[in-house]
Formats: sequence, structure tokens, C-alpha cells
Amino acid sequence: MGIDCPTDTVCFHAQQCVEKYLKAFLVYKGIDSPRTHDIEHLVTLLPESIWLRLSVEEQRRLTAYATVTRYPGDYEPIPLAEAQQSVRLARRVRREIRSILPKEILSRRKG
Repeated sequence: MGIDCPTDTVCFHAQQCVEKYLKAFLVYKGIDSPRTHDIEHLVTLLPESIWLRLSVEEQRRLTAYATVTRYPGDYEPIPLAEAQQSVRLARRVRREIRSILPKEILSRRKG
């Protein structure tokens, strides 16, 4: 990511990655996945045995990327360092969720 990076877009996609992995895990566990972009709410639906290393502040910041920056509007530009952090968060959640899903689920391909 360089200085001309569309940081709002990067952050939006980082939020989407986290949201989709959380929802995929919920579906795998047979838990109804609500129509929401609220990461904090999705985390509360995870079984108690699942501990996701994502602070409430990080959850709320990710949610804001889906709700505030999704459409053109009047919001402060997101610094490059913050966009880089959002990508690190998304990668961490992806890695953590994939580590607890069975291998056979991960290797399925629809085609």
C-alpha cells in the first residue's frame, strides 16, 4: 500500500473479510447468521469456547468501515497506517477462523 492508496476502500474490504469469516463460522456451527455488518454483534454469537483476539475497539472500528466509509460522504480520510492495521486485523481473524475449521470444510470447492 502506497501513499496514493484508497484507504477507505482497503478498510471496507478488511471489514468484509472479517464479517464473512465470522458468518461462515456461524453457519458451520449451525448458528443463524443475521443480516448485519456489526462485527461486535457477530462476535457475541460465537460459542463461548471460541476466543477471538479482537478487542471491542477493533470490532467497532471495523464495523465503522462498513457503515461510514461505504458510501461517499463527509468523513475524515483514513491514514495509511490505519488501513495497514485493518488489513493485519483481517488477516489475523482469517487465520484464527481457518485454524478452527475442519480441513475438509476448507478444501471444499463449488464448481
